This record gives sequence, structure tokens and C-alpha cells, in this order.
Amino acid sequence: MSLYDPAPNKRPAPANVMDLRGLNPAPVTVFDTEGKVDWAANAELAKWLAGKEGVKSLVILGHAGEGTFLTTEEQVRLIEVYVEALDGKIPVIAGITGEGTEVAAKEAKRAADAGAIGALVYPSHGWLRFGYQDGAPQDRYKAIYEESGLQCILFQYPDATKATYNLKTQLEIAAQPGVVATKNGVRNMKRWDTEIPVLRKEFPDLQILTCHDEYLLHTMFDVDGALVGYGNIAPELLFQLIQAGKAKDYAKARAIHDQLLPVTKNVYHRGSHMEGTVALKIALRARGVLKNATVRSPLIDLSAQAEQEIEAAMKEAGIV
Repeated sequence: MSLYDPAPNKRPAPANVMDLRGLNPAPVTVFDTEGKVDWAANAELAKWLAGKEGVKSLVILGHAGEGTFLTTEEQVRLIEVYVEALDGKIPVIAGITGEGTEVAAKEAKRAADAGAIGALVYPSHGWLRFGYQDGAPQDRYKAIYEESGLQCILFQYPDATKATYNLKTQLEIAAQPGVVATKNGVRNMKRWDTEIPVLRKEFPDLQILTCHDEYLLHTMFDVDGALVGYGNIAPELLFQLIQAGKAKDYAKARAIHDQLLPVTKNVYHRGSHMEGTVALKIALRARGVLKNATVRSPLIDLSAQAEQEIEAAMKEAGIV
């Protein structure tokens, strides 16, 4: 039996739904020069980002935050550090990445116990290679919400992967209790242009967030906000871009896009998208927010030339 109820006004919703209609940065995780988590520096980063206009939540333990490179104990402690640092100002959302459904549900319960409010639910990563069985993603979200009570964000992976959800699956997940938003990174404009309007029509209260760090201009006019690693380094300009998109002011949005383009190229137009995490730390160091740009394996440092190019791009964009 399908979980999808086509009547949008019947979709159960948790009380006090998170308001994500703005900028939702995915912060990096700060390490000291020896590679240990720097708890004090992470607290300072949390406060710095939360103090920026338009920031609605902070989403930790994802790819930008090297969440899967942390131990279970470090993951829980990082949530606690963020919750304490933010002191209820905005929600803490945890990336839930466990492979198995029960494993992910227990991970979500630990996150809730540590003070998280929301869950960015990653697909089971075996699906990236092999694809998913019909109904399996829906079961994953159901188990996570029932176990933890965390408000869930539907994470739509790129079309180039086998973990991308077809429209039927997206609709059935969106119909489930506890699902309050979708982070869409399909990176296929044909699918974006045809699927986003259907999600809007069927579920008007579902908050739609772009995560197309490298294609923000192209998606900004259709969304309620953005959930992006890019929010680490340019929260001020990204909030202005979101506002321009909501106002349907293309000229202003284009101007901000063009201003950011040197940074976009040097952070996200790299050989591997994973290099973007390293570049984010270099850019934050250039802003004086971080003291170092230490990353954990399997990430590796960028070249000295790349670091210089990233720093120069931040200056060209007027961010530093």
C-alpha cells in the first residue's frame, strides 16, 4: 500500500515546525592542527553563523562537515556543542547517514537526545551504486521519525546517482509524518522544472530548499531557501541572493551571482566536489573565522597555488 496521501491538507505535521525559509548553512567541522575536533572553535563558528541575518538553522554532520569522518562519540558531542552555543536561537539539524534503516534510526535517536531538532536524511549509500527498491526510502524516513521524533528533510541526490529519488518516491516521502522540507540537489534542470512544481502543488507547506552550491542562480527563483555549504563563507551575499530570488528580481540576483562567481569557481568548480570542503576551510581562514584549514582523511590538503587562488577569489568578490 502506498504511503502517499494525495490530499495535502491531510499530511500530518509536527508541532512547531522548523522555519527554514532563508539561509541554512552546513558548517564545516573545525579541527586543531593535530586533527582533533576543536570544540571551542566549533562553538565560535556556530555563534558567528547564527549571528548573520537570514540564517534559519545550522545543518551539521553532513558532507561539508565531514560528518562521516567523525566517531559516534564525536558526532554526539558536536551536536551538544552546537546546541549549547546556539542556546535555542535557531535549530540544530543533524545529518543522518547510517547505512541500514535501524542503524540510521538509532543515529537519529542519539542526535535527538543530544538536542538536535531536525534530521537531514541521507540515502543509504549502497543505493549510490546499486539503486533502491521501491518503498525502501519511505521506510527509512518512517523509521527515523518514529524512533527520534526529529523533523525530517527529504534529501534529493543528483540525477547522476542511483540514489536519486523518482517523483513518486519524493511524493510518498513528503506525505509522511515529520517530513517538513526537501533539500533538492538533483542537478538536472529538466527534472527540476517538472518535479518541483508538482511537489509545490501537492504539498504547499513543504519547504523547498536548493542545495545547488554551483547553480544557485538557476534554482533561486523556485525555493523557500537554501541549504548549502556555501553558507559557511558568504552568508551575507547568499541571503541577499535568496531575497532577490523571492522578489523575482533577476537583475539583482544576477549581479550577486556574478560577484560570487570567482569564489564559486574556486570552491565548487574543482576536479572533485569533495574538494569543496577543503576550499571552504581555506576561505574561512581567509575571512579570519578559522585559524587553520585542517581536514581529515580521506580529504587531503589542496596545493599552495589553489589556496592562493581561493584567497584571491574571496578578495575579488569583496568578501575579505
